Amino acid sequence: MPTASASDLVHAQHNALVELVPIPPVADDLAARFAAAGHRLYLVGGSVRDALLGRGVSDLDFTTDARPEAVLAALSGWADAVWDTGIAFGTVGARRHGTTVEITTFRADSYDRVTRNPVVAFGETISDDLVRRDFTVNAMAVELTGGVDAGSGEPAPGRTFVDPHGGLAALHAGVLDTPATPEESFADDPLRMLRAARFVSQLGLTPAPRVVEAMTAMAGELSRITRERVQAELSKLILGAHPRRAIELMVDTGVAGHVLPEVPAMRLAVDEHMQHKDVYVHSLVVMEQAIERETDGPDLVLRLAALLHDIGKPDTRRKEPDGRVSFHHHEVVGAKMTRRRLRELRYPKSVIDEVSQLVFLHLRFHGYSGGTWTDSAVRRYVTDAGPLLDRLHRLVRSDCTTRNRRRAAALQRSYDGLEERIAELRKQEELDSIRPDLDGNAIMEILGIPAGPQVGRAYKHLLAVRMEQGPLTREEAEAELLRWAAQSGD
Repeated sequence: MPTASASDLVHAQHNALVELVPIPPVADDLAARFAAAGHRLYLVGGSVRDALLGRGVSDLDFTTDARPEAVLAALSGWADAVWDTGIAFGTVGARRHGTTVEITTFRADSYDRVTRNPVVAFGETISDDLVRRDFTVNAMAVELTGGVDAGSGEPAPGRTFVDPHGGLAALHAGVLDTPATPEESFADDPLRMLRAARFVSQLGLTPAPRVVEAMTAMAGELSRITRERVQAELSKLILGAHPRRAIELMVDTGVAGHVLPEVPAMRLAVDEHMQHKDVYVHSLVVMEQAIERETDGPDLVLRLAALLHDIGKPDTRRKEPDGRVSFHHHEVVGAKMTRRRLRELRYPKSVIDEVSQLVFLHLRFHGYSGGTWTDSAVRRYVTDAGPLLDRLHRLVRSDCTTRNRRRAAALQRSYDGLEERIAELRKQEELDSIRPDLDGNAIMEILGIPAGPQVGRAYKHLLAVRMEQGPLTREEAEAELLRWAAQSGD
C-alpha cells in the first residue's frame, strides 16, 4: 500500500477542516446555479478567513471563472436585487434574503503604479486570482461547485479548500504576510500598507519582517491614494480591537507620517531632562483607557479624541525660566490642528466638529480644583460640552496616566465631585438645554421692537445671566431685560 506524502496529508487535513467551516445555505444555493451553468464558484478572501476564525460572516465574497455577463445570467431570477456598478472591474453585487454577495471574475490585473489604476485582466485559474490578493490570510478559498452534483444541481459533500500561499498556517501563527513579495503587492496598491495596520488592529496579527521592511521603504507611496480611501482604512483601524499596536506599527514604519503626521510628531515633545511624560506614549495609553470606558461598542469620536487630544503640545512647548516645560493653550492649538487634519482626511463634518470640541475641552476640568467652581462654571462646562458630555467625562478620566497613585486617586475623586455637582444642578434646572428665561417673542413684546439684531443681543445677554445666576422668575427676567436695554441704549 503506497505511503501518503506530506503534501497529501496536508491536503487531506485542509479538506477535513473545511468541512467544519460553516457555509451559509445561500452560498450552496448560489453554487448550484453556477455548477448547472458549467462554472466554478469559490467563497474567497475575508469570508473564508472570518469563518475559520469563528467570526460572524454576513456579507459573502466569491470569485469565479464565469465572465461578468455569465454571472449576471446566473443571478437572474435568483437574487432579490442586483447591481453592476463594479462590472468594469469584473464585480457584480447581489442580495438574496437579506444576505449581500459580491461575485468577481478571476482577476490577473496589472497596475500602472502611478495612478494605481488597474489594467483590468481576467485570470483563467483560481491561482491567478489568489496571488494578486493583499495578504495570505485573505488568499484562501473554498470551491463550492466541487461539492455540487452537476446532473441534479443539488449540493453534495466534497468542497475543496484552496490555500496555495499558506494562509491557514499564517492565520494559526498570527502572521501577516503577502502572497507575492510585499514590494510587488504594495506597489500595486499602496493602501495595502495601511490595510496591514488595520489587520493588526482588527485581528491581532503580527506583520512578517519583510512586510515591515517594505512598509518602511515604501510609506511615501501612500501619497498616490485618495484621502477617502485612506480615511476608510484609518477608521476601521481605530475601531479595531488593538488600535495601539496598529498605530505603533504606522509610526515605526513611517506610514503615520503620511496619514496622521501629528501623532509621530508627539514623540518630539520630551525634553532632554525627561521632566515630563512622553506625550506620544501618554496619548496611546489615554486611548486604551478610553476604550476601557466604552459602554456601547467602539466609539470612533472618543478614540480619535483620545489619540489626538495632546497633538498641540509640540507647537506650544516652552521652557520656562525655572526650568519647567509648559504647553500653554495646547488644547486650543490642538483643536485647530485636529480640525485641519480630519478635514484633510475627508471625515464627515459631524465627526470633525465633535472630535475637535473634545480636544478643545479636555483641559477645562483641571480648573476644578478642590470643587471651587461656581454653579455658573458648572453650567458652562455642561453647556459647552452639550451632547458630548458623557464622552468628555470618559476622555478626562482617561487622561489621568500618572503612576502616582495618590495623585491619580485625588483626580478621580475630584471628577467624581464634579459629576455629583452636575447631577445636583440637573435636579434643579434643565441643565442639558439651558435657554434664557425669555424667548425672542417675549423680548420683542416687552421692548416693543421688531425682529432684528437687537433681539439677538438681548437674547445673548439673558443667556449669560441665566448661566451666572441660574433660573429667574418671569418678573426678574423682565426687570433684567429692561435694565439691560436702558444701560445699553438699545
